[in-house]
Amino acid sequence: MSDGDGERGAGSGERVPAARRDSALVQLTMVRLREFLREPEAVFWTFVFPVLLAAILGIAFRDRAPDAVRLAVARTPGNAERADALAVALKKDSALNVIVLGDSAAAMALRTGGVAIVIAPASDGTVQYRYDSSREDARLARVVADAAVQRAAGRTDPVASRELVIRERGSRYIDFLLPGLLGLNLMQSGIWGIGFSIVMARSKKLLKRLVATPMSRAEYLLSFILARMIFLLLEVAVILGFGVFAFGVPIRGSVGLLLILLLAGSLPFCAIGLLAAARPRTIEGANGVMNLVMLPMWIFSGIFFATSNFPAAVQPFVQALPLTALNDALRAVMLQAAGPADIAGEMGILAVWLVASFVLALRVFRWQ
Repeated sequence: MSDGDGERGAGSGERVPAARRDSALVQLTMVRLREFLREPEAVFWTFVFPVLLAAILGIAFRDRAPDAVRLAVARTPGNAERADALAVALKKDSALNVIVLGDSAAAMALRTGGVAIVIAPASDGTVQYRYDSSREDARLARVVADAAVQRAAGRTDPVASRELVIRERGSRYIDFLLPGLLGLNLMQSGIWGIGFSIVMARSKKLLKRLVATPMSRAEYLLSFILARMIFLLLEVAVILGFGVFAFGVPIRGSVGLLLILLLAGSLPFCAIGLLAAARPRTIEGANGVMNLVMLPMWIFSGIFFATSNFPAAVQPFVQALPLTALNDALRAVMLQAAGPADIAGEMGILAVWLVASFVLALRVFRWQ
């Protein structure tokens, strides 16, 4: 095959008229669309699974009153009276779920996660808090439990306080999650959908037959990207529409900018999918390559939790990932009403991945 400007056929080396080249690209794109629609599994993972995942996680982390802190009062023969009195006082606080256990049973409950903290009253009037300081819920339980203990002992607050509870769309977990799911779906459908189609055609010797047709390598690879773009609007409409209507996820920025961002964000993953499938001859080999490519983005790109949770030493690597750039830009536009200038850095990262991956895929792609 010639690696020229696309005016030559895949195998003959003869110049192909522009009309034939356009027809070849259109027909190849239609083939990609038909292949996708004839695969129920692909339709499920692209359209149904993200909606199910958003529904499950959105319900699990919906707005609701926080669970009561579960704690145990350790009761021994030496402190039985004091432990019972302390438990009665603590049960008056609705924020606490108090149980009374023997010393060994309380230790077992703490070890197995049955309670967040154990309070052991001593004969000298002090109390001992037993908890795992590495657990965030245990540290919170220690503060809540100590405040209840001090109030039960007669403490009065020197400064009066009031509470103003505010719940605003954009601060909930589902608001953080939905842009991450959009990015995840664009990554998976771009890499898996394109990569497996190419490797399957190669393993079935279909690519070998295509070499003899008036088609360039660029046309063949571009047909996958064009077909992906056609499905993009429907895919985004399903996931985004579900989040907006089912959970009221806000879109504070420009809808036009959001659509441009989604289009631009899907292209690098299409190119990465082409690159991942450029060489493998078997589905097993392609599966390994694509998992190797996607696993770091699954872990580090802030799909289900913020990237700031990772140490500063790995932040340059995390921020350079295309899915991190896409997720950050999506959240900025949807939740912070960011404009084009605000996401220029993320768009630059996506552009670099697109150009580098597609150019490299053109160079290393093989038909057999």
